[in-house]
Amino acid sequence: MKQQQYNTALYMRLSRDDELEGESASISTQKQILRDYANEQGFLVVDEYVDDGFSGTNFERPSFKRMIEDIEDGKINCVVTKDLSRLGRNYILTGQYTELYFPSKGVRYIAIHDGVDTIREDNDIAPFKNIVNEWQAKETSRKVKNAMKAKFKNGEYIAPVTPLGYKLHPTEKNRLIIDEETKWIVERIFELAAHGYGAKKICHALAKDKVPVPTWWLYKRNGYKASMFEGKPEEVKYRWCIQTVSNILANQIYLGHTVHYKLTKMSYKSKKNIKHSEDEWFVVENTHEPIVTQDLWDLVQTHVNSRRRSRKDDEPQIFAGLIRCGECGWTLGSANTKDKGRFYRCTQYAAYGRNFCTLHYTPYKILYAFVLGRLQYWLMAVKENEDAILERLLQGSEKQRQSENARAEKELKKAQKRRQELNSLFAKMYEDRVKGLLDEENYSMLSVKYRTEQQQLDETVKTISARLEETKEETDDAKRWIDLIQKYSAIDELTAPLLNELIEKIVVHQSWKDGNGRTVRDIEIYYRFVGKID
Repeated sequence: MKQQQYNTALYMRLSRDDELEGESASISTQKQILRDYANEQGFLVVDEYVDDGFSGTNFERPSFKRMIEDIEDGKINCVVTKDLSRLGRNYILTGQYTELYFPSKGVRYIAIHDGVDTIREDNDIAPFKNIVNEWQAKETSRKVKNAMKAKFKNGEYIAPVTPLGYKLHPTEKNRLIIDEETKWIVERIFELAAHGYGAKKICHALAKDKVPVPTWWLYKRNGYKASMFEGKPEEVKYRWCIQTVSNILANQIYLGHTVHYKLTKMSYKSKKNIKHSEDEWFVVENTHEPIVTQDLWDLVQTHVNSRRRSRKDDEPQIFAGLIRCGECGWTLGSANTKDKGRFYRCTQYAAYGRNFCTLHYTPYKILYAFVLGRLQYWLMAVKENEDAILERLLQGSEKQRQSENARAEKELKKAQKRRQELNSLFAKMYEDRVKGLLDEENYSMLSVKYRTEQQQLDETVKTISARLEETKEETDDAKRWIDLIQKYSAIDELTAPLLNELIEKIVVHQSWKDGNGRTVRDIEIYYRFVGKID
């Protein structure tokens, strides 16, 4: 029996997102795989069709269209791609080609790495559906993480904004170079720190000399955070924050190194960040020109560390980084006086006075006792009846949540049902076109109409599914927090590790006097994973 001759089209595609997959998805790699395969199978290669830089979510691609024209002209009876995603990522339209169009034209289709070959009867195109489901999100997340790590190892700087003193290289992608316009500010900050200035004193010196803050430079150049400066007093652009200065002094970027994974997402399903300890950071040295020398860096770190140890009361800063001002959002800093003892106050008020915020005076002993009391209460409550506490954590507006979930699930089913109807309509429409019952003009018009509706439905399904997933995460987060606090058999004192493990932040509002002249303090604790529950 004479073996059929396959006049073959080798089709390759690469979009910007696919570039994250690295060399494995590159056009050159695809080309080599397809050529080798065609040679092994004895296929006659008619032409190679390459769409470089085109998304797989639609088929408006020049080389793909040229390939279809060649199929219509009878030049091709076999199409080969590296995998299904090279042909397309829209599973409806891709399915039309693999299940309807190619068979109707007597064209064999092969996706090498996915094991798809339409000459066989055991083909399963379920992977297309996975593209729009959870697999895609997980797989994309994995690929992006791997690609980003490769970029990090290569010394590339990947961040939405550049640090003060640097700018992006004009021709080399993701490379930092010195920004001569702002470099001097970083040098000034390190020089002041080397002379024994603390972060607060450095803020005053910069404000006095009218040195603009880092965000102002970003605003000036690209409109970043315009609401912070437009229509605001001139002095706003000189209002340095203690935390900003502290971050600059601790940032190894100024040594010429890049540091990654200080914060990461909890998972591809969650937007919540996890803060990592220094030993978990990923540091790539000598990625760009340094602004400070190693000797200057070491001297500054010595001063910073000595100031941390030289507190008059020699007490550890267990609340460091946790306390926020309820009005302006700045941190509350620790202070100590003979008459008031140790207390916390708004750092913006301390730096710039009452025109910007108020004192927020909070004695250390009161804060300590309040937080200790709340943690002891929750630990005892969980030990007594874990199920009741879980229900309590979830019952806030439970009725409303159930009602919203029911409505969301109803909307989701409706959208999914209509999506299935559109799939059937597309298939029927294509069959009518092949049979000559539907002309090209009407087919194109209906295709545009139904594709638009499909896109809207996809967005609806995505939004509703995310909303329902968030509800599920609330339950998971509540269980996670209960597991955390149950690790402790008793909580008799507060420590920094304990507080950072159980608490996300503590918000302190300005105190006020009640009708009896007593001071009332409104302190809110936001616990990790579950937020404000007191």
